[in-house]
Amino acid sequence: MKQFSGAKKWLSDLDGETAGRLITIASDVALVVSDTQRGVIRDVSFGSEELSVELADKWIGKAWADTVTPDSRQKIEALLRESRAKGMPRWRVVTHRSSGGPDFPVMYAAVEVAKQGHVVAFGRSMQPMANLQQQLVNTQQSMEREYLKLRQAEARHRLLFQVASEAVLIVDAATRKVVEANPAAARLLGERNKGLVGRLFPEGFDDAGSQSVQNLLSAVGATGRTNSVTVRSGDAAREFVVSASLFREERASFLLIRLAAMDSNHAQEAGPAQQSKVLEIVAGAPEGFVVTDLNGRILFTNRAFLDLVQLATEEQARNELLERWLGRPGVDFGLLTAQLREHGSLRLFATQLRGEYGSKSDVEICAVSVAEGEEPCFGFTIRDVGQRVTVDRQVSRDKPRSVEQLTELVGRVPLKDLVRESTDMIEKLCIEAALEITGDNRASAAEILGLSRQSLYAKLRRYGLGELDSATNEQFDYQ
Repeated sequence: MKQFSGAKKWLSDLDGETAGRLITIASDVALVVSDTQRGVIRDVSFGSEELSVELADKWIGKAWADTVTPDSRQKIEALLRESRAKGMPRWRVVTHRSSGGPDFPVMYAAVEVAKQGHVVAFGRSMQPMANLQQQLVNTQQSMEREYLKLRQAEARHRLLFQVASEAVLIVDAATRKVVEANPAAARLLGERNKGLVGRLFPEGFDDAGSQSVQNLLSAVGATGRTNSVTVRSGDAAREFVVSASLFREERASFLLIRLAAMDSNHAQEAGPAQQSKVLEIVAGAPEGFVVTDLNGRILFTNRAFLDLVQLATEEQARNELLERWLGRPGVDFGLLTAQLREHGSLRLFATQLRGEYGSKSDVEICAVSVAEGEEPCFGFTIRDVGQRVTVDRQVSRDKPRSVEQLTELVGRVPLKDLVRESTDMIEKLCIEAALEITGDNRASAAEILGLSRQSLYAKLRRYGLGELDSATNEQFDYQ
């Protein structure tokens, strides 16, 4: 560390008032300490608005060591002792006691003023760094909890896939190769699981059936709508109902293929025992599960859903409208069903679930529409996300996407700029999400966000989202 080479020449004319201003500007808290044996505080200045000025009256006249926690007293003694030494002082972090709130850390360096015999202690608040460290800890804990939930959910879904009595294959929509197949599909097609994976689909049907399945897969891939066809095996001995649904995973598209044998022999092979196991798993799953008819009346629920809505038995929920407990009446359930009818499935729809006795839970809903069969229905998986650790996400002008990027900007970008830009980005993301959920219906998006249409148009124009027609622009400019 390099000191001024001409300090006596340039700074010798400083008076006490000017020196005091310089010390206040250069530090978050500064102390004038006399009687170096006891370290009595004679004066205090605060250069940080985050530190309470009320402490000044409480500290003056007290020993410096009496204002800190017991484990920091030895550091105060070391600071006073080192203040008399020549050379650059050493910085030490001490923790001050606070009667009205949590203790706060300050990093000090002490210098003795030779003529007066006093010691001036320069302090830098470590509270922002402590807050940032706590946010990092909270983020790490939240990530670990999410990873654990993800592994548990994957294990549950894998178990359901393996024990399901219905034959299911997952096919790459681009290459038409089988990615996964459950044991029921292997039994139905007379193949081993590993024999199906990697092979082209369809296979094992007669010529007309293979062409029908290919047409089915092309239509589902183009429209995204679930559909089914009836085909015969290659030896014409059995009939199958082949159903296909499209879903996306990351940037790839996949087809969920379900096979059902029309003959009674294979229906017996599925067996009631496996169906019973699946029902037991769904009933005991920790996430809420609900099946409704196309009007939203509940046909089946599991125990987790009953706990969320504070009901004792399934009979209390059966034949009731799911909308009774879900989100905002007349809004959320209508959006859900509209998306299901259009796309066949829905993921991570954020809303609230109201209990019978006034409780509210933040939830995420994944849903699927089962259009074929004797009784079409909707299936909903409801996850309680209210217990997640909330982490404040700060962003900068460069829109950081991780805590590591944010910490690199601390000290280079003012805090008020970080807060302002983070608020703008969160507002923009919320508007984009609302527009996506409502299919770019701006009236519905404004209702979801709790905004007037004029306010939504103003924010759309501010963030450059979408294109406003000339009539809307004229109305906005007039207002």
